[in-house]
Amino acid sequence: MGKGMRDKFPSVLLRDFVTHTVVAESPSPATPSPQHPSGTPYPIAHYINCDNFSVHYRNFLAAIISSNDPKSFKEAMKDFGWQKSMHEEIRALEENGMWTLEPLPKGKRALGSQWVYRTKYFSNGDIERLKSRLVVLGNHQEAGIDYHETFSPVAKMTTVRAFLAIAASKNWKLHQMDVHNAFLHGNLEEEVYMKLPPGFERSDPNLVCRLRKSLYGLKQAPRCWFAKLVTTLKGYGFLQSYSDYSLFTYTKGNVQINVLVYVDDLIISGNDSAALKTFKAYLSDCFKMKDLGVLKYFLGIEVARSSAGLFLCQRKYTLDIVSEAGLLGAKPCGFPIEHNHRLGLANGELMSNPESYRRLVGRLIYLAVTRPNLAYSVHILSQFMQEPRIEHWEAALKVVRYLKGTPGQGILLRADSDLSLQGWCDSDWAACPVTRRSLSGWLVFLGQSPISWKTKKQHTVSRSSAEAEYRAMAAVTCELKWLKGLLLSLGVHHPKAIKLFCDSQSALHMAKNPVFHERTKHIEVDCHFVRDAITDGLITPSYVPTVTQLADIFTKALGKKQFDYLLAKLGIFEPHAPT
Repeated sequence: MGKGMRDKFPSVLLRDFVTHTVVAESPSPATPSPQHPSGTPYPIAHYINCDNFSVHYRNFLAAIISSNDPKSFKEAMKDFGWQKSMHEEIRALEENGMWTLEPLPKGKRALGSQWVYRTKYFSNGDIERLKSRLVVLGNHQEAGIDYHETFSPVAKMTTVRAFLAIAASKNWKLHQMDVHNAFLHGNLEEEVYMKLPPGFERSDPNLVCRLRKSLYGLKQAPRCWFAKLVTTLKGYGFLQSYSDYSLFTYTKGNVQINVLVYVDDLIISGNDSAALKTFKAYLSDCFKMKDLGVLKYFLGIEVARSSAGLFLCQRKYTLDIVSEAGLLGAKPCGFPIEHNHRLGLANGELMSNPESYRRLVGRLIYLAVTRPNLAYSVHILSQFMQEPRIEHWEAALKVVRYLKGTPGQGILLRADSDLSLQGWCDSDWAACPVTRRSLSGWLVFLGQSPISWKTKKQHTVSRSSAEAEYRAMAAVTCELKWLKGLLLSLGVHHPKAIKLFCDSQSALHMAKNPVFHERTKHIEVDCHFVRDAITDGLITPSYVPTVTQLADIFTKALGKKQFDYLLAKLGIFEPHAPT
């Protein structure tokens, strides 16, 4: 065969990537390829649609997707709307006595500041306001000099899911409120100085701002604000939950109101519309509040409600991750991590820019808030933050390609749930090839709604698979005990023993029989804890075969068939999927 006549085939190494999508010369540049009009055989539009949602909710989704907030002060200054927003913020700060202008005392240091921009939306998708927030660079504060105590509680994500699941089951109203300049309400005890905000100058260059009230970015600011809010809520008659200090409950006769606080965002639910209206009016009298209406978007989580229940997903956040990774046109992957991977023993080249890996994995960690099927993958990838290698980066991109095919996936908190807890636990013995520590995984349902899950490496090496399973059982028992108290705070009584499913007969035998011997004496504390829970009627352990063990997806990389089988039983829903 002559030179140049041999058949040519594309490299199999590139079969999962899109190549040659840019055409240098074309007789008609305005006419896209009839085969792939978008320039890629895998356009994102093929993996997402909104036909299952109301027109009202589609408008909201379109608004948050099209949002493009400024990333810098220079960028914001090009838009009159953001200029006006910054002027309004400065005026509000000065009217509230946020600072006084003074010369900087000798020996003191003034902190810098920066602007952060966010577009706020009503529940129908209309723009509520352009929010410019002045943030102090509190990372330059020094302990004991310009701050002391800093701890402030924020709602646990498990609490958020349980709160919403109960509201869905009881068909209660869900509203969201935002406190305007929340941190201004907290009094500042320390002596703190700040340079003049970017874009605002005075004739005397020696003047700085002495802060009189707490401001966003200060390490102690959340603590000051939360103390003020607690006093206000308790003054109305709310009780603070001991299970989660960000949860407040109010009960008077047949009226019940629950409030969940995440810094300056409040979710309010209750069984009486008039009582909710009265309480919201009380909050507006105490603080400058923004009533955002029916709950639609909270901490980056999109909330859609129907007769089936509440659907939680992070579609916009997912698309941002895929876009930032440059994989909007990539071929999707059917499962997030390779079966029988050996990432713990990877010895490839170290990444020259580990920050990109850390940022990507950090975003995936937050995405797992509504995606329990990512828990194992994220757990594995998180172990290599210090020195990520090329293999780890490729594994992270595989997760992103999985997200490309399922951008609208989330959990459904069902309206027909019976509000009874159910736990599943599993372990993978000696899973870590470096330390030979085992992996625990658990999943907790409230009725048919998934509200808590976790993948975590055990603290010590287990000498047998039964021991590893038993440690996992002890871990989920702790979670179930806490959840029972949390439900009680929310007005849900759980008198029955909680069903706990385990796939190890040996672990179940140890749990039910008070026998100590050489194999169990070193885990006696765990043994006593689980057995006490059984004796007290907290849990009822029972056996389930490994093939139907739902927690299996949290402890190992499964093949696509088993992964999809378990996925269908986890309460994961995908209304955004193309029909």
